[in-house]
Parts: sequence; C-alpha cells; structure tokens
Amino acid sequence: MANFYTDNTDLKFHLEHPLMKKIVELKEKNFADRDKYDYAPADADDALDSYDKTLEIVGDICANIIAPNAESVDHEGPEVIDGHVKYARGTQENHDALTQAGLYGMSLPREYGGLNFAMVPYVIAAELVARADAGFANIWGLQDCAETIHEFASKEIKDEYLPRVVAGETCSMDLTEPDAGSDLQAVMLKASWDEKQGVWLLNGVKRFITNGDADIKLVLARSEEGTKDARGLSYFVYDKTHNRVKVRRIENKLGIKGSPTCELVFSNAPAKLVGDRKLGLIKYVMSLMNGARLGVGAQSIGICEAAWREALKYAGERIQFGKPIIAFPAIYEILTLMKAKLQATRSLLYETSRYVDLYKAYGFLAETQKLMPEERQEQKSAQKAADFYTPLLKLMSSEYSNQLTYDSLQIHGGSGFMKDYPIERLYRDARITTIYEGTSQLQVVAAIRGVTTGYALGKIREYESMHCKPEYEYIQKQLVEMTKLYEETVAKVVQTGDTEYIDFHARRLVEMAGHIIMSYLLLYDAQRNEEYAHSLEVFLKHAAAENIMRSSYIEKFDIKDLSLFTRF
Repeated sequence: MANFYTDNTDLKFHLEHPLMKKIVELKEKNFADRDKYDYAPADADDALDSYDKTLEIVGDICANIIAPNAESVDHEGPEVIDGHVKYARGTQENHDALTQAGLYGMSLPREYGGLNFAMVPYVIAAELVARADAGFANIWGLQDCAETIHEFASKEIKDEYLPRVVAGETCSMDLTEPDAGSDLQAVMLKASWDEKQGVWLLNGVKRFITNGDADIKLVLARSEEGTKDARGLSYFVYDKTHNRVKVRRIENKLGIKGSPTCELVFSNAPAKLVGDRKLGLIKYVMSLMNGARLGVGAQSIGICEAAWREALKYAGERIQFGKPIIAFPAIYEILTLMKAKLQATRSLLYETSRYVDLYKAYGFLAETQKLMPEERQEQKSAQKAADFYTPLLKLMSSEYSNQLTYDSLQIHGGSGFMKDYPIERLYRDARITTIYEGTSQLQVVAAIRGVTTGYALGKIREYESMHCKPEYEYIQKQLVEMTKLYEETVAKVVQTGDTEYIDFHARRLVEMAGHIIMSYLLLYDAQRNEEYAHSLEVFLKHAAAENIMRSSYIEKFDIKDLSLFTRF
C-alpha cells in the first residue's frame, strides 16, 4: 500500500538530524510526563520513534485517502448553505480520517490531549498533507491557531478551546478585510465591550478568510475607539456555536478549490480577549503569521514534491522519436534541477523549523524554571535566526513551487494543459503560495534587514566555519567565493545610503543570501548522507550562476537609473 512518508527518504533524514535529540529533550522537559501519561516517551529515542510511527500513519492517510480525493474535491468544491459552509465530500472524508487517527493537535501539550510533538515532525506532516492536496493543507494547517492560544491566551481560554482542537474542531485566523489586505493596520472590524453582558461583541466584515466558517476563530478587531493604527487592535477568540457570523459567499478561486475562502459578516458576535488589549497585531498576529509562513513553506515543498514526481513519471513513460523523453538533455536537465531545488528548499524548511523548535521550547521551559545564561543566549539566538529564516523560507519555497509546477507542466507538454493529469491542478494550486500570508515582496521587506545589518553574512560565516570533509573542500571553496561576491555586492548597495535604492535591489540581495545558505545546508546534508552530493553539485552550479547574474545587474545599475522605473 502506498505511503507518502515511507516513499520519501528525505523526510526521515531530516527527522534524524543530530539536533533533534536536544530539541526533544527540551520539548519534553526531562520527560516529566512519562509518569502521567501512558503514551508519553521515556527518553529521546522513544520520542523520535513515536514521531516516526505517527508520520507513517499520516503518510498512509495522505496516500490512500487525501490524494485520491484531491481531483473530486477540486471539481466539487465547498458550498454555502444557510450562511454556513458545507465541505466537499472528499474534504470531509479527509478531515474525519485525520481526526479519527488522533492527528490534530500534534504539537499541543498532553494536558489538553495533544501529542506534545516538536515542530519538525508537525511540519513534516504538513508537507505530507500538502503533497496529497494543497487545498486541504490549509484546513489542516490552521490548527496553528491553537499554538497562538496556547502561547498567549488565559488558562480559562486554553482549557476551553485546546481540547476541542485536539478533538478535530477546525480553526481560522480572521485578519483581512475589504480595505485591509497586506496593510493589517487598516483593520476596522469593531470590538466593543458590552457592560451588561460582560462580553466583547464583534461587528463588521472580513474577506478572504481561509476556512472562514471554522469552529474556532481568532479575530483581529479594533477595540480602541478613535484609533486608526496597530495600537488600536486586539485579538479575540470566537466560538461558532454562537451563530453570530454568517458566510456571505465563498470566493471562486483559481486553485486550492477545496479550501473555502470566505467573506464573513459579524453581527454582535460574542468573543473573548486573547492576551492584552492593543497587542493584537503588534504581538499575537505577528507570531501567528510566522507560524503560517512556516506552514506555507511546508505546503510549497509538498507541492514541489508532487510536481517533481508527476514530471519524472510522465517523462519516463512518454515515448517520442523512439525513446522516452527523459533521455533527452532538454528534459533531464529540467528534472535534475527540479530535484536539486526541491532538496535545497526542503533543507531550508527543516533548518528553520529547528530554530523555531529551539526558541519555543526554551520559552515554555522558562515558565517553570529559570533559564541558565547560556540557555537564554541560545533561545535569543534561535529566535533571531527564526525571524530571518522564516521570510527567507517563505520567499524561496513559494517561488520554487511555482517554478517546479511550471517545469513539470512543460515536461507534460500539451497533455499537462488538460485536466487529464494532476499537474494542471498542482500548477493552479501553487500560484497562491507567493501571495497569501504575505506576498514575496513582503517577505523581502521582512528579510532585507538581516542582509543590510550583516546578520545573514554572519550566519553564512557560521556554516563556513563548520567542519568540512576533505572530499567536499572544493565545494566549500566555491561557496567562499560566492560569499565574497555577495559581501561585495551588499556593500555596494548599502554604502549608497539611499533607502529607495536599497529597497529596489533588496530582492536580489535576499535571494543571493538564500542561494548561499541553501547550498551550505546541502553541503552538510551531503556529509551526513552522500546521496545528497548530486543535488549539491547541481544546485551549487545553479546558485552560483544566479548570484553572478544578480551581482552583475547591480554592478551595472546606477542610482540615477531608478528614474527609468518610475515612468509608466
């Protein structure tokens, strides 16, 4: 029987990363739960074995239920009945299968019924689900809302809502409005305190809300009268059982058709405040968005995996001029680069996930004990890394998901343009990944400071200083040369002191950093397992050429040339 976890050795390779033992020990707080819960691990090896076996279950459901349902879900889609969403048959079947297997709330503490898994296995599960059906991955991934509740809400709210997430109740994060898309400071949905009822009431409209008719909703609303910026926004949790939110319509989208994207009307909807007033956008949404961007990274790579496999399969079967098209250089070049990009961005995904695991684990540990100075330093360092790597990941992985689905469809030729092959759906599904949870352009805005301050260069130097086996020293030397070019290019842009000029070239600089970082990650993957050596060689040639092109463009670009791009 097919299994999307066991048929992909990359996933177990990343699950067995040397840092995972430390992550597990921090997450399990010295395995204090082993005497309270019969399913709690006794040690790190036991925990990692539990991760592995659970992911086998996820892989089985993905291969044998979610993936076979994907085409019918894409065709059928959800519908609105009496102001509420009815999922497509396959979507409901997917959700029921994962719920019955006890796979929701994987990362939540056991006191709420969760599995207390680290972020890495949860992200692997998200990648598996996305490979099966990128649209359903949104419904699965929105359980991230529970992480925000766990991290910031009161004990009363946590006790009420977290067990429900584990039981399979769905979530949504209700942020955007007709006049507030990327600019969330413009949110105007009103939250007013009703003294008589002793409750907050929400009124207004939200738009483009993924899984908008969810059971549990986290809602960004304006709680402070007379304000127009982020300082007037607070965060609230709403329970669908109150029936005070109606779905006005489901958007008719290009892709991810099974994921209902809704326009909502709130009418005196009772809600509870999460955390403190005025910190809704500044603190809580930013935390949730980082989790969502990690999720889009996993979703993008799941799409990449599916697209690459479809291309490989078709190229091996399609006979032209007396032989399979995979034998032609024009085709095998595309396939080889597709795999290299896939493995490079996957390495970035799990490097980012490990940083998130570390800083979150230390954060929860600090609630029960005082951290040692070196632990506080490691937490701070991991959080800083996660803050830079998360937008870098979201940028690179989402762009690659579009590139790989494009390439896969091209390999299919005219057949790929028809609905007879899954690649047509994958191509449509990939397109949203560079747009939602912050466009590629906004990810550059989030990442460029790490470039201009020298933080990215510092991380590259860390990789450079790590032990390198003699047989890979020639690769390391090439990366040192790439780093020198990158450093010189960044200096050329930054020394102008012109903000507009820096912003204009920001994407080129961020991508140059990304290419070097992903190359280093593949280098150290190859030293753990030589099977990655081939992708390392291929990706490095691609990355070096891409960086030379970006550097050359900047070298030939003068500040006065900016005026060429302001005439329409």
